Amino acid sequence: MGVIEDVYDDVETDVPFEEFEAAVEDKVEQMGGLADEETAAMLIAHELRDEEVNSVADIKPGMDDVKFLAKVMKVGEVRTFERDGEDEDGHVLNVEVADESGRITISMWDGMAVDAAERLSAGDVLRIMGRPKEGYNGLEVAVDKAEPDDDAEVDVEAIEEYRVEDLTLGASDVNLLGKVLDTDSVRTFSRDDGSEGRVANLTLGDETGRIRVTLWDEQTERAEELEAGDTVEVVDGYVRERDGSLELHVGNRGAVEEVDADVEYVPETTDIAALELDETVDIAGGVIETNEKRTFDRDDGSEGQVRNVRIKDGTGEIRVALWGEKADKDIDLADRVVFTDVEVQEGWQDDLEASAGWRSTVSVLEGDGPTGSTGTGAGDGSDERDAGQGGLSSFGDEAAAVTADDDAGGSTDDQDRSDADDGGGVVEFTGTVVQAGDPIILDNGTETRSVETGAKLRLGEEVTVRGVEHDGSIDADDVF
Repeated sequence: MGVIEDVYDDVETDVPFEEFEAAVEDKVEQMGGLADEETAAMLIAHELRDEEVNSVADIKPGMDDVKFLAKVMKVGEVRTFERDGEDEDGHVLNVEVADESGRITISMWDGMAVDAAERLSAGDVLRIMGRPKEGYNGLEVAVDKAEPDDDAEVDVEAIEEYRVEDLTLGASDVNLLGKVLDTDSVRTFSRDDGSEGRVANLTLGDETGRIRVTLWDEQTERAEELEAGDTVEVVDGYVRERDGSLELHVGNRGAVEEVDADVEYVPETTDIAALELDETVDIAGGVIETNEKRTFDRDDGSEGQVRNVRIKDGTGEIRVALWGEKADKDIDLADRVVFTDVEVQEGWQDDLEASAGWRSTVSVLEGDGPTGSTGTGAGDGSDERDAGQGGLSSFGDEAAAVTADDDAGGSTDDQDRSDADDGGGVVEFTGTVVQAGDPIILDNGTETRSVETGAKLRLGEEVTVRGVEHDGSIDADDVF
């Protein structure tokens, strides 16, 4: 057995030996005697070992070489750059390709990039060979070879303007029109090289859904300039994954531009009466109660804040805890508010409550839009009739009672607390620890109490205290 046969036997391939042998002979001739048969056979074997993946989703970091079939979704622009120590400029072109399993960016360089920019267009089907690597926008494939295949079919539609439901992991050069639902403040962080970075977030919605948008460095200014209700276009964004959810990122090559366009976003909210423990949902309703913002000390020594509001739809009512920056939202009685991605948790006295954390959005609706859920629970029509009247009548008698208490100079709870302050008697109070420092603050869902005690209590712990109350604080003799 010759050296060509030996190398062929080590290769797992469907290529017939005759074709393999002919390829080896061609390789020897191409190299002009610089390679013998064994070397040429090993080169051909290496080419055959390129991993033929079944779909884009099968491409993983760490693969040496891959071959796959995909359709061109979007052709970028050729970018020119200077190479260190060389007189000639380099060129690179990013092309987004996809199949039924997902999308990925392929990068072409120099002459190939210039040629592809002139020849390729959305809808072309390519047979691609290249090397997976981590690129600017995540995983991409550096192309060694790309050939059109006019006979192959890839069942995926090319997209010029994305909607939220079109976004998939790996998509780049994304243009998307959306309505701003929520904004966050700019946060700074230190990079590995010692420089300071900035990051901020928006949440956008359209008729197909919503997406969290992460802004980096120069783009973070847009989070402070935009407001809920503005319509914007994201230009040259790219899609990544965080905690199992897709996010649209915008770096220095992208932009978020305010535009004059109509974008409809209607959340599919869940009836309050249908909520279940430990689910993450969207809810909506009219505000029938608000509490003051409270601060507390976290275990790591940092300061947190929380504010509670209570909302009502046509099926029931629920308390919503607004954490962090959400506690600063301007929410008043009679406002109609949509909360998205809230976690349903066990609250005070086994009632359910909703927790609006960093991933949630809080949107105060304008005008006489819907206040309740879009489900069947509010189907009796009463909410629609009341909503036309405006004011608190949309949300039931409880809201009117709250307003009456305010007009009378304070709520019943306020009067009870005032009486307790004056009397200096022994009181008993049960609540959850929302501040574990000095003093300890307890909250029972409707009111808070300051507690003086030497007991070591943990944040989030539910306790009952008993002691004399004076000047609004309980001097606790018993904690249990």
